[in-house]
Amino acid sequence: MPLEVLIIAEQGFEPVYAKPGDAGADIRSTEDLVLAAGQRSLVKTGVRIAIPNGFVGLVHPRSGLAAKHGITVLNTPGTIDAGYRGELMVTLLNTSSEDFAISRGDRIAQILFQAVEQAVFHPVSELPE
Repeated sequence: MPLEVLIIAEQGFEPVYAKPGDAGADIRSTEDLVLAAGQRSLVKTGVRIAIPNGFVGLVHPRSGLAAKHGITVLNTPGTIDAGYRGELMVTLLNTSSEDFAISRGDRIAQILFQAVEQAVFHPVSELPE
């Protein structure tokens, strides 16, 4: 059953699944920048979403960027809570020794959605083995 996620995004910047059955939908940069060797940067996507309660959005690196260029998401996975309504921004890190150019429209990360459960915490004096 599809998960309905409300979205505000500039046309062409909506998350998109590249192939049927993909777990992650690609998200794109809305800005041009150069990520210097060893540098990190918060990259804008122009996307705002409303995730239903009971679900979380998880932002992961794109494996091709990581393997070919050393570009990764710093706080992998980035967590987007159901109550967050601001712009999705991705903290990219260039782990390589070369500068990396990002152009407006480049796919920079992917977002996955998962069901989550809220814990009920019970204080105890001892934990079971």
